[in-house]
Amino acid sequence: MFRNYINIAWRNLIRNKAFSAINIVGLAIGLGTCLLIGLFILDELSFDRYNEKADRIVRVVFRASINGQKIREAHVMPPVAQILKANYPEVEAATRLRAAWPSLISYGEKSFPNERFAYVDANFFQVFTLPLLAGDAKIALVEPNTLIISQAAAEKYFGKENPIGKVLTVKSWNTAFTITGVMQDVPANSHFHGDFFASMVSLPDAKSTSMMTSEYHTYLVLPEGYEYTQLEAKLPKVVATYMSPQLQQAFGMNMSQFLKKGNQIGLFLNPLTAIHLRSDSTQDLEPGGDVRYIYIFGAIAVFMLLIACINFMNLSTAGASKRGKEVGVRKVLGSLRSSLTSQFLTESLLLTALSLVVAVTLVAITLPFFDDLTGKKLSLNLLKTPWLVPVILLLGTLVGLLAGSYPAFFLSSFKPIAVLKGGTSLNRLGKSGLGVRGGLVVVQFFIAMLLMVGTTVVYQQLNYIQNTKLGYDRDQVLVLREAWRLGKNEAVFRQQLEQDARVANVSVSGYLPAGPTNNNNFISYADDNSSQLITALRYDIDSRYMPTMGMKLVAGRNFSPQFSTDSSAVILNETAARAYGWAGNALGHIITHPGNGGEKVAYRVIGVVKDFHFKSFHERISPLLMVLGKGEGSVIIKAKTTDVSGLLASLNTKWDAFKPEVPFSYYFLDESLMQTYLAEQKTGRILGLFAGLTIFVACLGLFGLAMFTADQRRKEIGVRKVLGATVASVVGLLSKDVLKPVLIAIVLASPIAWYTMTRWLADFAYKVDIQWWIFALAGTLSVVIALLTVSFQSIKAALMNPVKSLRSE
Repeated sequence: MFRNYINIAWRNLIRNKAFSAINIVGLAIGLGTCLLIGLFILDELSFDRYNEKADRIVRVVFRASINGQKIREAHVMPPVAQILKANYPEVEAATRLRAAWPSLISYGEKSFPNERFAYVDANFFQVFTLPLLAGDAKIALVEPNTLIISQAAAEKYFGKENPIGKVLTVKSWNTAFTITGVMQDVPANSHFHGDFFASMVSLPDAKSTSMMTSEYHTYLVLPEGYEYTQLEAKLPKVVATYMSPQLQQAFGMNMSQFLKKGNQIGLFLNPLTAIHLRSDSTQDLEPGGDVRYIYIFGAIAVFMLLIACINFMNLSTAGASKRGKEVGVRKVLGSLRSSLTSQFLTESLLLTALSLVVAVTLVAITLPFFDDLTGKKLSLNLLKTPWLVPVILLLGTLVGLLAGSYPAFFLSSFKPIAVLKGGTSLNRLGKSGLGVRGGLVVVQFFIAMLLMVGTTVVYQQLNYIQNTKLGYDRDQVLVLREAWRLGKNEAVFRQQLEQDARVANVSVSGYLPAGPTNNNNFISYADDNSSQLITALRYDIDSRYMPTMGMKLVAGRNFSPQFSTDSSAVILNETAARAYGWAGNALGHIITHPGNGGEKVAYRVIGVVKDFHFKSFHERISPLLMVLGKGEGSVIIKAKTTDVSGLLASLNTKWDAFKPEVPFSYYFLDESLMQTYLAEQKTGRILGLFAGLTIFVACLGLFGLAMFTADQRRKEIGVRKVLGATVASVVGLLSKDVLKPVLIAIVLASPIAWYTMTRWLADFAYKVDIQWWIFALAGTLSVVIALLTVSFQSIKAALMNPVKSLRSE
């Protein structure tokens, strides 16, 4: 019997090639989209789960609120790991990682810049599952100046040689390290990566007992089944016990007094598996993902699959009238309704199977492009991931049953007498216009409307970020991040640049308002009011920094070589002036910083700079202090020429003349700024892509509804034409019934789209307003697309000779 079902299903598929092709394409796009997004979501959820102890590892983070200024740091103080291990038996192990700047590492004549280097405790490789291919993980990092390197680094530096015992030199600080181990490369789905892990005992600061400095990413291993919040509840005692004496020494107040002033400070725990998607900390080792986008893309996958199924239902019922007599004859000859249902479900499953083959093929072809879009390296290798095969087959079966269930039960319910006499319930359903099929079209265009509005708002926000005045000039600003490697020649290099007529200004600083930058939190108090603490960022700059960046002073003056006292001077931004209570009269006031060792450092305010954005638009501008630095860091160049390529060639020549150990490299500040919003850019592109696919598949559904309507009203149209109806009036009649569900979808989707995108924009401190024209544009596009889709069927029905449609009457 089943074989018979297959044969009949195949004959029907071949007989109705256009109908079958539309169904297969629609389902294939839905299934392919679901597979692509499913691979993306699985990859995001897999981060750090390669660790055998993943569910037991937590990260210690630091959070504080000082005079209303929030601090959320992913690293903590040097002694925290030892304190927690010594005082809490539930802490089975504690380990630390301290990331170093991109390092220049050499071996013999080989030298490579920008290597990923970090210091880790000796037990680091017993906490994290990073197997060693050579060496003993338990003792490899016990001694100072020992080093474990990745397999990739071993091949790059030593080829086929055994690297154990070889010495690498980190030229950035001229230190030699002996290789004691080679590990497998850190998996791609890890919240940190590195190729060089040196022993923590190599760092003198690693043994520091200071609770006033941080930079150490600290991880704990907890017992199996232990709830980390139980340990987290005990951490306030740690802060009070170990930080209070140092707080008293630095600021003249103990922890109790500090908290009574409305300040907050503490240590908290993050599960390892939540770091990538749920971290809200600054100073993360690498940029993470965002769990909200998992929900968004997951919803898109479900919507696309739902739309494809709806499309299948619409097309199946649209062609039902052609099979009405077949159903009637089968029932007259004794076929049971269950047999007919099985027959139609078999046809549905066959179409789904073919769609699944097409979908997997499409995914395999488009995966590289999707990787470029998302920045991933996803794989559809069924040999490496055999569990995908049953998942894909189960998905296809469920979709086939879901999409085919309504048409199967609908077609098998026809009464043979009514069908064979030529009048079925299809006629009544056709006249209702907004029957089940109309409702399904509402769902399709509801989803399409949501995606169109979402895409428009995302691109509006990105455009706002790109064109808003930032408080500094980002255009034609070149940054040479590696200039510090010139050493003493950096000053000579700068002088050469200043003599170039194509260069407007040159500054040297490691602090930049966009892209890679130094970071330095600065806690201080105004005048002699040590009880009122202010947290700010501190920039170390030179006297040319503000002219180079195009920043404007609203009061006072810039730093100047003519004033020797400027070494103890400070320039505030407007937000800092308000935070200290000096709005409009900050000049001459004193800012006191207690120093890490308790020694106080005083700065006199000589200027106030207009607020500029030095964080992303997700955060409000916070207090910022600028002090006179030592002229070290990146070389920042403001160009004043249209011949940028010629300037770059000249810079390259000047750079090579000093024979540095690293090649000339640069980036533009405006491009670096937009890198900050990569997640939003990816979201916009993905939403745009799937909005287009959604509309396309929805149009297939509309096409099916237009076929259905035209077929069921064929005789009505013939009568109307005999009575004098024009082609335009007939087209309007048919289009009206199809446009009703589209208009209802627009009305229903608009408030939900507004609410959803308002919630998305709430994450930005600076954002666009959602304008009414966005909904008008999306609605108009929906209507135009719907009209274009149904126009072919409507015009075809209107032009039909009424004699042909009425000759059976």
